[in-house]
Amino acid sequence: MSNSKLTRILFVCLGNICRSPAAHGVMEDVVAAHGMGDRVEIDSAGTYGGHAGDLPDPRMRTAASRRGYNLTHRARKFREEDFLQFDKIIVMDDMNYENVTRLAPERAYLSKVYRFVEFCRHHPEWSYVPDPYYEGREGFELVLDLLEDGCEGLMEEIKKESV
Repeated sequence: MSNSKLTRILFVCLGNICRSPAAHGVMEDVVAAHGMGDRVEIDSAGTYGGHAGDLPDPRMRTAASRRGYNLTHRARKFREEDFLQFDKIIVMDDMNYENVTRLAPERAYLSKVYRFVEFCRHHPEWSYVPDPYYEGREGFELVLDLLEDGCEGLMEEIKKESV
């Protein structure tokens, strides 16, 4: 690929301690596996700021670690300026979508907001990425299955856009 356009991606969930930092970690590995580390920048945030500065939930870190992902992102709150800094703002569910779009500085920025499941290729039964916070181990595993699927789909999209 001759084009070296940088694509900036922000994953967003509620507290930035389960789904979005896991998407962040999975996507970093996908980007590296595709040799696109110099063309894709990744971050994550939450619509709720109560966990700011925290590492991801220990249960998510454990589940991710079993699959080879090291989640080290520190939680932060989504802010209006993120619309200016990122090309794609990818939310995990409808509540995140509503909370994020309310902060858009103007309507034109809404075209940057996507639902994560739009990139999933193998899980058409899911219309959102469920919050595993109140679930057992299976909830975290399901989220990682969805994230792995969607991050590969997102990578395909980025590669198409950069040709």
